[in-house]
Amino acid sequence: MTVTAAVDLPSGSPARVETPAPGDPRLARLSLNQKTVDGWSLAHAVAGCVAHGLPSIGVWREPVAEVGLAAAVRMVRDAGLRVSSVCRGGFFTTADPSRRRERHDDNRRALDEAAELGAPCLVLVPGGLPDGDRDLPGARARAAEAIEALVPHAIEVGVQLAIEPMHPIFAADRGVVSTLGQALDVAEPLPAEAVGVVVDTFHVWWEPGVEEQIARAAGRIASYQVCEWITPLPPDALLSRGMMGDGHIDFAHLTACVAAAGYRGDVEVEIFNADVWAADGDAVVDTLARRYVELVEPHL
Repeated sequence: MTVTAAVDLPSGSPARVETPAPGDPRLARLSLNQKTVDGWSLAHAVAGCVAHGLPSIGVWREPVAEVGLAAAVRMVRDAGLRVSSVCRGGFFTTADPSRRRERHDDNRRALDEAAELGAPCLVLVPGGLPDGDRDLPGARARAAEAIEALVPHAIEVGVQLAIEPMHPIFAADRGVVSTLGQALDVAEPLPAEAVGVVVDTFHVWWEPGVEEQIARAAGRIASYQVCEWITPLPPDALLSRGMMGDGHIDFAHLTACVAAAGYRGDVEVEIFNADVWAADGDAVVDTLARRYVELVEPHL
């Protein structure tokens, strides 16, 4: 295959494969998570998906709120896009009863929003340790209780609660559920149609026995998200997600495990990275499409 003179971002390296054109069947399950093009409005992100031939978008609640839920629903439907997920719910770990009630009510609203958008799942960030709290098992237990309390509403509106385990570097401030195994411990006592898990390569690539945990997750994988673990980590670890192929993750292996577990849904590219955000959004989408068809799609 003749490779074009395109340049991959943010690395600046020459593209290794041709950019897939809109309509390329290899793009049939590719979803653009809005955070990857953080400078784009919802309208811009929707238009970008259409222009680049991506059939699905992962939306965030804040940009949806900026335009209004009804307008966001029309925008996505008129463009003919699927919504692969809504991000985010969660933040369950407070011990204060009034705050717990506020979080419960907000997560019910988030489920309603996801249902209106036609999303199959609401991604849950469990939350970190409350200020001054060092009881990590207690915080995890509160998160599990809060998720269980949302099950009836999730079933009512037909949206799966998707627990996202987060790399241990985030345990203190945003994610007390640190492994896929821990996420499944929370999910398994609850109905599979109501509670699943997110397999995010950035968060689980390091996990000992991750292959067994992905197999264990069969029937509960609500979302598969891909991005890269790069080193050295930037000063803000939250912005340390890289473009696939620029770091250390074996996407072929993890993707094959997810496929073997029966996952047939969309694959979201979700990147938090200052250099990616500063780059031209269209060039970023071209890059992620190339890296996806090279590194991920052949193994689905």
